[in-house]
This record gives sequence, C-alpha cells and structure tokens, in this order.
Amino acid sequence: MSHKIGITACSNPMHPSFSADLARLCQILRELGFDPVLSPCLYDNGSGFSGTGAERADALMNLYCDPEITDIFDVSGGDMANEVLPYLDFSVIAASGKRFWGYSDLTTIVNAVTTATGNESMLYQVRNLLYDHSAEQITLFQNAFSGQSPSLFDLPCTFLQGDHMEGVMIGGNIRCFLKLAGTDFQPDFRRKILLLEAMGGGVPQMVTFLSQLKMMHAFEQINGILLGTFSQMERDQLTPDMPQLVRQAAGPDLPIAKTPYIGHGTDAHAAVIGKFYQISSD
Repeated sequence: MSHKIGITACSNPMHPSFSADLARLCQILRELGFDPVLSPCLYDNGSGFSGTGAERADALMNLYCDPEITDIFDVSGGDMANEVLPYLDFSVIAASGKRFWGYSDLTTIVNAVTTATGNESMLYQVRNLLYDHSAEQITLFQNAFSGQSPSLFDLPCTFLQGDHMEGVMIGGNIRCFLKLAGTDFQPDFRRKILLLEAMGGGVPQMVTFLSQLKMMHAFEQINGILLGTFSQMERDQLTPDMPQLVRQAAGPDLPIAKTPYIGHGTDAHAAVIGKFYQISSD
C-alpha cells in the first residue's frame, strides 16, 4: 500500500524543462511505494514566480493539512524560500507530525520549522534520486523509509580540530542560513552543532558569512561546527580554504569536523535539523 507525500517548490520556480525530470522522479517514487501529490506552485506562472509568497505558503500548508501525507519534499532552490515564512501556520505544522525535506535555499524553512515547532526537519534534496548517484540514492532512500537501514542519515566525518562534539544540529547552506539572522526564526545557538555548506561563493563571500556569524556570537555559544562541501571553493582550489577560514573565525578551541556527505553533490546524505548528534573521531 502506497502512502502519500507532497512535492512543492517554496523557493524559485522550476523551469519548464524540469517537467520531464519531475515525471521521472514521480515514477521512481511510485515504484518505491509512494503516491506523490504535486503542489500547484511548482513552475513559473509568467510572473517570474510560481506564486506570491502567500500563495506558495498556502500550497505548502495544504500539504500539511492533508492527513494522508506523511512527508513533504521541496524540489526547488535559489533565493526566495524565506518569503513564505510569515504566512505559515506553525501550530498546524507542529501538530501535523509531518517531516519537511529541502536543501540549499530551503535551509531557511528547514531551520524555521524546527525553531518554531521543535519538530525535526530533513536537509536533503529528493532530486538526488534522479542524477549521477541515482541507484545508490534510491537504495538509501528506500531503506530509510522501510526501516531497513538508516544509512541515508550517516554523516561520516574527519575532525580538523578537537575530537568530539555533541548537541542538537542546526544550519545548512551558510548564505541561506544567515537570512534568518535577526528574525523570529533564527535558531538559538547555545550548545548546538552548526552545520555549514555552500555551492557558490569564493573566499570574500565566505569571510563575510563567517564574520557575520562571529559578530552574532555564534562561535562563543555552539558546541562545534560540522562542515560539508563548499563546491566552488573546492572546485577552484581557492586559498585560504574553508577549513582555514573557519579556524580563523572560530578560534583554536571549538571542535570542527568535515564530511563529504553534506553539500550540493548528488551523493549527499540527509542531515536531521533538530536532532541531537554525538560525533566523535573514534
């Protein structure tokens, strides 16, 4: 028996060319036993948006209000996900028990949902089922939902500084996470593990982001930093590299680890925002 899942796009509208990929994604999901329910706010409606912020929020809330839907997956990315936040009913979201899955710009919604409700949210892009590591991702995804294996959530890492950190995880894409600064949805940094990754951006951008986190006193409050991949920095072999920049910003005492399994690579695993992690070098 299949169970229903929602598919939506709260950030930038999907290009019409995505329709073939979406059809293939839905076919994969059906073969895995899911029944995808598509939001009306997926594609550009001619305005450069897939709907206003309120309309995209309403489409998301309709998925939350469907009692048969268990999980909601956002397939978008870009810049505009935070526009929906003021229009969401977090009391309904909290009571629903549904998990929200999104990546990149959806870092804003993933962290806002957890901050406002205490519910865990999933930092993961379901479109990974389509691309270079499709077979592996489908197996990981299927095993996670069947309860056979939680390997989709494994985040093997190497410590760059220190050898242990523990705390509830917050964060995601560094640029998008900082959109929550100063809002009602900014997570509490105290005793947290801060996860950071990025697709674009060179050294000046990373210095800017880390400087902002430092001035927000994040590094004084968190228990550790888990770095994912930084696609442009690593592809172009820019120096100083991200580990060096983070050590400079955070100081010599804060535990810092790095994993290749969080980032914009199509082999990325899922991180659970709002979950308590214990990470050691053992």
